Amino acid sequence: MRTTPPNRPARHGRWRRVGSAAVATAALVFTGLGTAAQADAAASAATWSAKSSSATSASPKVTWTRSCALPKKKGEMACNALRVTGGITAFQRQQAEEEGIAPRAVSPKAASDSPTGYGPGDLQSAYGLTDAAAANGSGETIAIVDAYDDPNAESDLAQYRSYYGLPDCTSANGCFTKVGQTGSTTSLPSADSGWAGEISLDLDMASAVCPNCSILLVEAKSASMSNLGTAVNEAVKLGARFVSNSYGGSESSSDSTYDSSYFNHPGVAITVSAGDEGYGAEYPAASKYVTAVGGTRLSTASNSRGWSESVWNTSSTEGTGSGCSAYDAKPSWQTDSGCSKRMVADVSAVADPATGVSVYDTYGDGTGWVTYGGTSASAPIIAGVYALAGTPGSTDYPAAYPYAAAGTSALNDVTSGSNGSCSTSYFCTARSGYDGPTGWGTPQGIGAFTR
Repeated sequence: MRTTPPNRPARHGRWRRVGSAAVATAALVFTGLGTAAQADAAASAATWSAKSSSATSASPKVTWTRSCALPKKKGEMACNALRVTGGITAFQRQQAEEEGIAPRAVSPKAASDSPTGYGPGDLQSAYGLTDAAAANGSGETIAIVDAYDDPNAESDLAQYRSYYGLPDCTSANGCFTKVGQTGSTTSLPSADSGWAGEISLDLDMASAVCPNCSILLVEAKSASMSNLGTAVNEAVKLGARFVSNSYGGSESSSDSTYDSSYFNHPGVAITVSAGDEGYGAEYPAASKYVTAVGGTRLSTASNSRGWSESVWNTSSTEGTGSGCSAYDAKPSWQTDSGCSKRMVADVSAVADPATGVSVYDTYGDGTGWVTYGGTSASAPIIAGVYALAGTPGSTDYPAAYPYAAAGTSALNDVTSGSNGSCSTSYFCTARSGYDGPTGWGTPQGIGAFTR
């Protein structure tokens, strides 16, 4: 496993090979062995590097499409995955600046022959996980719960992990398992291209953060809360102590019943994405038994961390979810005074499509390398951090762990940005300490995710 200096973002080897080639070309020109064309290219690169700051600031806006359809009836969930379809991502801009070349926009078909979003090294660097990702996770299983089947899940995962040099995770070596909501490896639900993109995103993010973990994919037969909840129960029954859920829907009076039926699992870290439509709480992120995960905009920075984050909010209908639940009771470990019921979120991680993550997907809407955002990215990232931190206490609700670490260096406090308008400021606006859009902040190592 490659390690990088703690305050410098990591890069995949392909980019390092490109950079090495540029250095080699410069050396050839210097010694008289290079061509005039190579010299011109080096000069052009230098010119672009000098102009990169102003040029990239005018980059085309990142556009996206929802991977899954919105719910059509009560009790139905939608995945929170947003696939980038155009524009220039933060990853592409920083690569262009580092290599001294003009950035290339994402194609309208969204697929590329190489990544256009952040990879494992970037995420591990951003969240202080490089050492833990190399040393921890063996023997732990992260369960991914989604609806419908992705026939290419295992092969796409293999491509992602191979490209980034992560350990093999296959059904043959026992690392990867795919089952339906009843635990069958053969009786699987029908395939769905939208949810297949979500599945690829979830599998890749769990791999990026915890490459030594095993992965259990549990596919519900539909996107109803009852079937997805049954899949959560099956994941726990099969031994997973970390369960990621990247979906949500409107709150309802049925939520307390869903809580007791599907999410009350002491000793299991259950993460749920907070939503992608800006201010407003949704379920199951509002369950008192889960870790609700909000979304940030993640960018490289010249500070000691090497990264900076703000609340993800692109428009009135695009941004991380947050808010005070209308139905769910407040857990004992949540002590903010403005909301008498469950407050969303608890913690957060990258979710802005413009600063999105690299995913390999061939059955969903993509045909290879695509970039995704949405809180569907942040939920499996946080599940991976819990897994790196180790098995929770058998009677614990791990959602409480970050609250015990509140205000310490184990969390990056996100203090800027908002996701909409609200009558109680911290429900939708970042501040020092706890706030709705980002909770207590983002991981800085694993210390806030263990007892």
